[in-house]
Amino acid sequence: MFSANISTRRAARTAGLWYLGLALTGMCGFLMIRPALFAPGDPQLTLSQLLANASLARAGIALEMGVVITQAMAAVWFFRLFRSVDVVAAGTLAAFGLCNALAVLVSAALIATAFDVASVPARVGALDAAGAVQLMYLASGELWIVGAVFFGLWLVPMGRLVLASGWMPRALGWTLVVGGVGYVLSAFMSMLPELSIASSVATLPAAVGEFWMIGYLLWRGVRTNATGVS
Repeated sequence: MFSANISTRRAARTAGLWYLGLALTGMCGFLMIRPALFAPGDPQLTLSQLLANASLARAGIALEMGVVITQAMAAVWFFRLFRSVDVVAAGTLAAFGLCNALAVLVSAALIATAFDVASVPARVGALDAAGAVQLMYLASGELWIVGAVFFGLWLVPMGRLVLASGWMPRALGWTLVVGGVGYVLSAFMSMLPELSIASSVATLPAAVGEFWMIGYLLWRGVRTNATGVS
């Protein structure tokens, strides 16, 4: 196991703050604002809701960009935290996190474009503005779904590093590994309507592991004397 010093604990808490920011921006933007604007199966309603809730639409774009920033910074700080444990695993963790940030960056560009088209329909020329807006929101949502592959993949090395370092409970490490695998599987299961419920269930261990990790990093940082015992 690895001993923890003041610098390591500081890095742990900084990573925890960025991870908390990622959770908050993701929940507020994707789980709260997007459903209030996007009407699946009704392009005209989506267009109307964007026009009637311009401030909310702008907030949604800002929060999506916030996801990009917090995900990227969390990836950097997790690398800094775990690089002394296993530089390859820490680098893999950071790379997968940055790939997820890139997917959300493209998603943010799509919903920003959708808002521009809704505001000035002439920008798409002869194309149907409502149809164009709906298509961009659909593509944005699919990016979040396929991006779950990278978000799941980043949890697996995170869990392995927790286990290898002994800085956090071993149960947390295994929860992150299982959650990461479940997240990856959920991305594939979401493509099959008959597995939609199973897809949601598969992400539950990841949710538990993520909030446990955030809470542990912010509350304790890392164990001062790692023993590898939960």
